[in-house]
Parts: sequence; C-alpha cells; structure tokens
Amino acid sequence: MHGLLCLACALIVFPLFWMLSTAVKPPQEIFAGTFRLSPERFTLENFRAAMTAVPIVRLFVNSLVVAFGVTVAQAVTSILAAYACALMPIPGRNVWFAFFVATMMIPFQVTMIPNYLLVSKLELLNTYTGLIVPQAVTGFGIFMLRQAFRSLPRSLVEASVLDGANSWQTLWRVVVPANRTAIAAVSILFFINTWNQYLWPLLVATDRSMKTLPVGMQEFVNLEGGTMWGPLMAAASMAILPALVAYLLAQRYILESFVTAGLKE
Repeated sequence: MHGLLCLACALIVFPLFWMLSTAVKPPQEIFAGTFRLSPERFTLENFRAAMTAVPIVRLFVNSLVVAFGVTVAQAVTSILAAYACALMPIPGRNVWFAFFVATMMIPFQVTMIPNYLLVSKLELLNTYTGLIVPQAVTGFGIFMLRQAFRSLPRSLVEASVLDGANSWQTLWRVVVPANRTAIAAVSILFFINTWNQYLWPLLVATDRSMKTLPVGMQEFVNLEGGTMWGPLMAAASMAILPALVAYLLAQRYILESFVTAGLKE
C-alpha cells in the first residue's frame, strides 16, 4: 500500500519537478533532445525573459485582486447563508439548503453563457467587477460551513441570546470566532480555485491589461513560434507559488474541515 502511495505521489510531483528543472535550464539543454532530470548549467535567464516577454507583474496583480475579491465575497455569503440554514429558526431552511447544494451539481458550462451575456449587457467586460461578482456565491462554501456551524454547541448560541444579543451579534461574536478554522480552510480553497481559473477570465477579460495569470501565460505559446518553453516554465513556477504556499500553510485546517463536514447531517 505504501509503495502504491509513493508511486502515486511520484506521478503527481514529477510534472512539477520537470517544470522547475526546465525553468532553470538554458535553451540549448531544453532543445538538446536528451532526457536529463537536472540541468547541467543552472541559469535564471528564463525568469528574466518571462518578466519581459509578457506583463507578468500586471497579470500577477490582476490575479491577486480577483482571487482576493472572490475569496472575500464567497466567504461572506457562505457564512451568512450557512448561519441561516444551520442555526436560525427560518421556515423551510432545509429546503433552501437543498437548493444551495443542488447548485453544486450544475456545471459551470451551463451558466457560463447567461452570466457572460448579463455581464456584457451591464458593460462590465474587462473590469474587476465582471470578474468577481458572478462568482460571489458558492454552494460548496455554504455546504461546508453549514456542517461546521451545526457542530457548534447549542448552549453557546442560547447563552448569547440570553445575554441580549441579536442574530447579527450572535453570528459575528459567537459563531464565526468558534468556527474560524473551518472558515479559514474554505477561504484557502476559494483562493486556490479562483487563482487557477482560466475559462471565465478568458471570456470576460479580453484586454491585455485585465488578463489574469492563467490566461496571460497563453501568450508564451504564441511568441517565437511557441518555442519559449524555458520562460513559460519559469512563469508557471512563479504562478503556482501563491496557491502552493496558501495550501501548505492551511493544509491541516483543510483536512480538519473535510473530516468534520461529515459529522452532522
């Protein structure tokens, strides 16, 4: 079993290792036609070429703004909806929760065209608003946080009500602090998912100044007949760093959140 797990890890990690290896190889080694795992001569020229071939700093900023905006929006809407579905005495709250979960079954390709037409009619193409607002709500976040909120002891909520707190105060002073681990975990997942998005930014951001990193990196394929493999791998290495660091810092919270999500019906 451990051998199979090691093999699976190797298959997953090898493309990342090959990307990093190619990023620090000179062009003559990349196109030498021989298979070498490590470079004979280490160079950072590909990173310098990547910084000049495309406006990678601007692409990086765009991705950060969009990923941060979507993460905040999805976290806030998920907290509010999950609190209503888990703890507030709202008639039919289980039905509403079922509708939220049902949205997870709808592929993005189904809603892509209606969302694009709406954003176009509102003249929000090539804007941060058009990139962020259509992604402000996610059924996944509502599902995960609702399960976490339901595991909260009822006595805490009842004590806050007895102390005179209203629903809004109970949410932000009791429920959210008690579930900060789950909220942090789903927020990291929101960030990683948005950072890696390709299709929606490709549709909405057609101006070069508004493209995100996954979309902007496509320009390397069109430069010099698609032979800029070194700079492309260097740009890809820089592009994965924010999402990789975010996951490494929060992997324990993410695993805990997935485990506790199945403890309540």
